[in-house]
Amino acid sequence: MKGFGLLVLLFGLFGCASIPKKAKAVNHFKIDKYLGKWYEIARFDFRFERNLINTTAEYSLNKDGSVKVLNKGFNYLKNEWTSAEGKAKFVGNQEVAQLKVSFFGPFYTGYNVIALEGDYEYALVAGKNLKYLWILSRTPTIPDDIKTKFLEKANEIGYNTEEMIWVEHTQNKN
Repeated sequence: MKGFGLLVLLFGLFGCASIPKKAKAVNHFKIDKYLGKWYEIARFDFRFERNLINTTAEYSLNKDGSVKVLNKGFNYLKNEWTSAEGKAKFVGNQEVAQLKVSFFGPFYTGYNVIALEGDYEYALVAGKNLKYLWILSRTPTIPDDIKTKFLEKANEIGYNTEEMIWVEHTQNKN
């Protein structure tokens, strides 16, 4: 859990489980359909994922009903894979996609699915504030119409999507 994991731990220490003011978590959310592997298509550049390509997130259920989170990425400057394992819990009703995630102890930050397309094939995820946003897909690419829809929604909420990094997915190294 070198590098990437340590930074994610720090993120968890200083975050809280919240959602941006104009964002709304998806209703009628089904966690069982959300589980599995997601490819990170785009994100804001922040230190926890800086210099990472081929980034993915895998979600599975823990015995206690929480969600196991396994994030992976390839640091192209260090030429090594990094990973971080965490746990997510629903903030309230399990049919509302507002969760909190922790990569260290009792310190949580917001993880909010604010849009889904297809049959849980594409997701727009907001963090605790306008500094954290991810576009996820079940495959390493996303159709242009879904991309446009997600970017429009993010802009309406107040995100500056021009600053997003579009993640490179080369041959699968993990």
